Amino acid sequence: MHIVITGSLGNIGKPLTQDLLQLGHRVTVISSNPGKQKEIEELGAIAAIGKLEDVEFLTRTLTGADALFAMEPPNFAAPDHNEYYKTIANSYVAAAKATHLPRIVHLSSWGAHLEKGTGFITGSYHAEQILNALDNVTHLRAGSFYTNLYSFAGMIKQAGFIGTNYGGEDKVVMVHPRDIAAVAAEELTKKESEPVRYVASTDITANAAAKAIGAAIGKPGLQWITLSDEEVTKAMLERGMQPFQVAPLVELGAAIHSGAMRSDYDLHPPATMGKTSIEDFAKEFSARF
Repeated sequence: MHIVITGSLGNIGKPLTQDLLQLGHRVTVISSNPGKQKEIEELGAIAAIGKLEDVEFLTRTLTGADALFAMEPPNFAAPDHNEYYKTIANSYVAAAKATHLPRIVHLSSWGAHLEKGTGFITGSYHAEQILNALDNVTHLRAGSFYTNLYSFAGMIKQAGFIGTNYGGEDKVVMVHPRDIAAVAAEELTKKESEPVRYVASTDITANAAAKAIGAAIGKPGLQWITLSDEEVTKAMLERGMQPFQVAPLVELGAAIHSGAMRSDYDLHPPATMGKTSIEDFAKEFSARF
């Protein structure tokens, strides 16, 4: 098969490219960064340098392809995250229709079943709705990336705890990007699949996650404290973040705290969890801490 990968050689794109190449597939990797071309080609893949918003470029790249791994690369600088997601999704639809693309596996998120109230994840909701105009699309609703925990390293060093507007005994669906890549490789090589598949490595309380991280970094008493929305908003603004960035993050945290994010996940949990435990990731966290 000829499979096109978006997301360059990121946390998902690189292991996914490697997995597919090992299986004998022809792989094209889309990147907006010309500096990535050599690294892509050294892996044995084809580099396609261009922007996902460019329908003409995307159409050329998808011509003759059998499947596409489609994602909306994070763009926290976009003033309107919903419009950003819609733009990328519409580009995928236009190029897929023009090339009669047989299969799309789309990276979405837990909470994407909700039209509002989930901050940045509402972008995934809108992307799903747009892509549903195509046949044979599977949305991979991934949990919160383990790698997001790296953002708390500074707080742990300075304050001695993790603090967000969710925490304590709030349960969080978490996943390692490698485990997403493994599921994506499986789905891309299927002829048909279900419209939605949840992807997770663990379903864990914030306290338990903090305990695992703390044990790995020599801080066995590490706690994950629940702060108010107002406290989190104030702290983010004081760090220099813009209001259009802060509001969706606070809303997302509140949705995790209330349980709204997981309401559909609880009805359709994955049959098999990913291989990477929180203890496994804690070792990776410790190495970078």
